[in-house]
Order: sequence, then C-alpha cells, then structure tokens
Amino acid sequence: MDRQRQSESRRNLSEVNVVVVADSTASNGRLLHLHALSTDSSSLPNANEQMSRWSTLVLAYKTLGVVFGGLVTSPLYVYPSMPLKSPTKEDYLGIYSIMFWTLTLIGVVKYASIAIKADDHGEGGTFALYSLLCRHVNIGILSSKRVSSNSSLSHSVHEGTGKISRLGIFFESSIVARRVLLFVAILGTCMLIGDGILTPAISVLSAMDGLRAQFHSVSKSLVEALSAVVLVVLFLLQKFGTSKVSFLFSPIMAAWTLSTPLVGIYSIIHHYPSIFKAISPHYIFHFFWRNGKEGWLLLGGTVLCITGSEAMFADLGHFNQRSIQIAFLFTIYPSLVLTYAGQTAYLIKNPNDHDDGFYKFIPTAVYWPIFIIATSAAVVASQSLISATFSVIKQSVVLDYFPRVKVVHTSNSKEGEVYSPEVNYILMILCVAVILIFGDGKDIGNAFGVVVSLVMLITTILLTLVMIIIWKTPPVLVALYFSMFFVMEGVYVSAVCTKIYEGGWIPFAISFILAVIMFGWFYGRQRKLEYTLTHKITLERLIGLLSYPGVQRVPGLCLFYTNIQDGFSPILGHYIKTMKSLHKVTIFTTLRYLLVSKVAPHERIIIKKLGLKGVYGCVIQYGYADSLNLEGDDFVSQVTNSLHMHLQGCLDGLTYDPVEIQEEISDLEQAKQAGVVHVIGKTRFHVGKSCRWFDRIMLAFYEVMHNNCRSALPALGVPLQQRIEVGMLYEA
Repeated sequence: MDRQRQSESRRNLSEVNVVVVADSTASNGRLLHLHALSTDSSSLPNANEQMSRWSTLVLAYKTLGVVFGGLVTSPLYVYPSMPLKSPTKEDYLGIYSIMFWTLTLIGVVKYASIAIKADDHGEGGTFALYSLLCRHVNIGILSSKRVSSNSSLSHSVHEGTGKISRLGIFFESSIVARRVLLFVAILGTCMLIGDGILTPAISVLSAMDGLRAQFHSVSKSLVEALSAVVLVVLFLLQKFGTSKVSFLFSPIMAAWTLSTPLVGIYSIIHHYPSIFKAISPHYIFHFFWRNGKEGWLLLGGTVLCITGSEAMFADLGHFNQRSIQIAFLFTIYPSLVLTYAGQTAYLIKNPNDHDDGFYKFIPTAVYWPIFIIATSAAVVASQSLISATFSVIKQSVVLDYFPRVKVVHTSNSKEGEVYSPEVNYILMILCVAVILIFGDGKDIGNAFGVVVSLVMLITTILLTLVMIIIWKTPPVLVALYFSMFFVMEGVYVSAVCTKIYEGGWIPFAISFILAVIMFGWFYGRQRKLEYTLTHKITLERLIGLLSYPGVQRVPGLCLFYTNIQDGFSPILGHYIKTMKSLHKVTIFTTLRYLLVSKVAPHERIIIKKLGLKGVYGCVIQYGYADSLNLEGDDFVSQVTNSLHMHLQGCLDGLTYDPVEIQEEISDLEQAKQAGVVHVIGKTRFHVGKSCRWFDRIMLAFYEVMHNNCRSALPALGVPLQQRIEVGMLYEA
C-alpha cells in the first residue's frame, strides 16, 4: 500500500462531530482525533502494493467521468463566450498563450500540485480549507473561553502545529478578522454551489447547439428544451451514486479526451503548424499592448478555459489525491493544450468563425461522431460540479453551517461519496430555469466567468493562510505563491465583474440567497450554543435540584439525549422542575459520528460514571456505513449491557466501593424491568420586545429553517410510547 493510501487511512480514522454531537464542536469546525492507526508499507506483501497501484489507476479512470467533465469540455464554449471584434492572427496567438499559461499555472501548479494536498480528512473545497484552519487555530466566532467549557473540546486547539504563527495569533485575537474569514469561506462555498448550477446549463446547451450548425431549421427554443430534458435525466441518475455514475460516464469522457486532441492535431497540421510558438509569454504582453482595455475585457472569456478545475479539489472526497493527479497530468492537461491549439490554428485561418469556435473546426467527415461524443461529454461535465456540490453541502451540514438535509452515503468504502435528494432536485430545478430563462450562451458564460474567477481567488486566499499557519511554509515561497496567483486571478475577477449586467448577476443572486441561508442557520446555532453553555447544569447544580422538596427518583430507566458532555443541557433543569422527578437510572446519551465506514463493536458504546448514583454518561459512536435503525429494545439492551460491563469492571477494580457498585448493578436490572423512556429536548427561541431588530429577523428566520429541516437525532427505532419530547424556550 503506498504512502498516500496510508495517510488517507490515518485521516479517515479521525473524528468529526456532525449533526448530533455538541453544537460547539460543529459550530467551530474543530475536529477531534479518536485514534490513528499506521501501517508500515514495507511490511505489506508486494501483491498488495500492486493491487493498490491498480486500484489507483482504476480510480484515475473513474475521475474522468466525475471530476474533469467541466474542465475538459470547456472548448465547447470558451471561444463563443469571447466578445471578439475583427480578431487578427496575433490576437489569436495571444489568446492561446493566455489559455496555455492559465492551464499550466492554475491547473498544474496551483490545484494539481498544491491545493490538492490541503485536504481536511480527505475532503476538499473552500469550506474544507476553512475547517482545516479551524482545527489548528481557534478562529471560531465564539470566544475560546466559552468553547473550551465543553470537555469534548479540551483537545489541543493548535492540533499538531507546535508554536502558533503570528498570523494565527492575529486571527485568534480579532473577532472582525474571524468574521471576515468566515464570510470569505461562505462566499466561496456559495459560489461553488452556483458553479454546480451553471456548469450543467452551459455545457449541455453548448453541446446541443451543434444541431443548429447542421440543421438551420432547428430553433433555439427546441435546443433549450432538449437541453432541459437531458439535464432532468442526469439529475434522476444521481441517486445511484458517484461510483456507478462515473463507471457509466468514464468511457464517454475517455472518448472525448482522446478524440478532441486528435482533431486538434489534424487542425494544427492542416491550418497552422507553428501554433506552439504562442507558448512564449511575450505573445501575452504583445496582446495587451495592442488591445489595451479590449484585451482586458476578453479575459472574461479566456478564464472559462480553466472552469471546472476547482472540482479537482472539491471532489477530493469522492476519490483520492494520487488518482486525480494522474488523470489530470497525463490525460486532461495534454488533451486541453492540443484541443485549444487546434481550435486556435483553425481560427487563425478562419478568423470570423469564433462565435462557433468548436463545431466549425471539426472536419465534416467526423462531425456527427464528435457531436454525439460532445453531447454525451457535456452531460458528464455536469456531473463533476454536481458531485462537488453534494460534497460541499455535506461539509457544511457536518460543520453546522447549513440546515440539516438528508445526506445518503452511496459507498461503503468511501466516506466522501454522498448524495442529497433535496439538494439534487433543487439543483435540477435551478439548472432547467437557467436554461429556459437565460438561453443565450453568452449570458450564461458571463455568469460562469464570475463564479470561476471568484472561487479561484478565494481558494488562493485560504490556501495562503493554510501555508502560513499550518504548513509553516518559508515566507519567500508563500510570497511567491500569493503574488503570482492573487495578481493573476485578481485581474480575471476585475475583467468578469464588468459583465455584471450581462448575466454576471446570476451567480451573485444565487450566492446571496445561499449566504443568507447559511449565515441565518449559523447565527441561530451560535446563539443557541451560547445559551446552552452559559446555562448548562453542573453536577453540583444537579445534586441541588434533586434535593428540592417534592423531587423524587422514580423507578425506571431513562435515556436522556444531550449534545454536551461536560455538564448537562439546560433542558435537564427544566425537565426536573416541571416533572418533579428523575429516573433512578438516567443515562445521558450523545451520538457521535466518526469518519470511518464502520465502528468496531467494542468501540461503539463508551460508558462512564458521572459521580452521582444512578447517573451515567454514554457516547454512541457510529460510522457512515453503520445503520442506526435499530429496534428500540435492541438499542437499549446494547447500552445497558455496556453499562453492566462497565460497572462489573468497576467492581473488579479498587477505586469504587464494591457494595455500592453491586447496588447500582441491581438498580439497573430493576430499572430496566420497570420501564424505559427516551427523553429528547426541543428548544426554541423566545424573541422578546427588548431584542434588537437584527436578532428578531435572524432568529425568526432560523426558527423557520429549524422547523422545516431534518431532525438532528438519527432514527433509532424508538417506540412512540417510550418517547418524551421536552420543549424549552431559550431567551434570546
């Protein structure tokens, strides 16, 4: 097994608190380590190493059908998206030089060599970078004092980093800097989701437009309708999972990746054999010298040559680093260089054909085979950003920055391979709406350029912080990286922002709506967390509550679900004051989601005594392939059996009084026979007249989302007659 696979195995054994576990963990994106296993590759048989290499090559083949669809099909719409006016040979040579160096620097250097290594437990994307920073530096919005009150967060904040950098200290001490960083991460996430809407629209529409080139009677409306039908079918296939979809689509992308460069080579030989002289950067300087502002505006079209490159990073959870690097460097990159060279060579001889710069450079003899492959490849191109969108939404839900939606793991071996039905159908509706409302490919191209350039720029900023704070990269290298890519992508952003009124407003509208949803959810969760940690019940307070007149310990076994482990939820105090009782055996239960496929049986349930007779803490750990749909009685039996074993272990030790432990074992058996009840808290905000108008709006919006999203508690098969929901109002 190669080192890459080992490192991924180690990462995948780390824990993340998702949906159910303490909100404090989720809100700050801090991930805790459960344990780590390492395997010496030298001890593994050669057969396993060969199998690992073969598996990596198979994964690399599958990436063609998922990761690189958007990138490798960009020749369909790059030249048609450029507002060229009477272009000359020198103009085309300059444009090709810009595209070549954009693909080389951003594609090869930035994404395939640097960004892909900045994964967070195997996940990629802008939010994964933010999560990675949160794990190593205390840059959550809550103060570190409050967050550290949860014992599950007592793990070192500066995880594995040693001495914290000055920049890290600055972010920890400045709430404004932390809020700006959060805003940047949310904006990047929203833009990537917008990319998942625009990529299918522009790819399929550009491919289907080939019908109009051969059949002039085919109307634009018919092309738009056919494109919408193709997209609906694609989205309906998503439920089968990335592996099955990529296995189906990879042959199509392999055909596209091989056929277009062959056509490109033919075009180079036939039209302009010396095209590769444009690799020299001086053609770029001459291009801007001659064209000035017009050349700068053309960057809004040339940036589309790198569209889809962010999927290399965002789709990391679906594959692995090595497979993505192999596929890009040995197939995708050479294919794009040759295809764009062939297109440019054709346009040098036919300078006015740029509005249909792809299909017109296809020789007549192979037009229809290429059209079929192009249309199929455009569908595949849509898949890359759809998969990336699923990954980003899942990361956002995991870190509690997005309302809980259903996330289905479609693979038992790959944690990052996910599918969300709600997100899938919303994407489908929005993609079809973009095509039917904004059918003009240039308008969608302008919108696309805004998304692509902003996502790249945000990735550069976050990656620079990772290099400084976590990797401790030498300052000279950091300065070289930041100055090169920030300037390049900043120029691209400045060019595409001039297209705001020509379709560029579409991604901003989408991103604004998504950002409001994410910030509203985040703000509500933070306020709820603040209240929970401020008003939590300590053990001393619990003893005091139980000593009140009229409060009794009633027979029975109670599983009280909570999301904090250091102390008790305020709901417990509300429950005791209202019910005037607490069961003789009460187990405070927390569900914890781990980034492994299945949790070993002996690690699934962790029990501890909480210092009060009949009161215990229980953590139930489960992986993404574990089923929690247990029958209620079986679930209770597993917990009580683990508690019995824990008490038996205490009895065998010297720390506890044997008589007391024996009484607790006897009480446990009697409580189970008396009856079992599951207590689940339901909290809402009470927004009083003294609240600020901002709180009134945001918390009301949060409550609407909270009432309509999925429950934080996975289905445990708890019988309805055993389930009690305790409501409590949190004062805003």
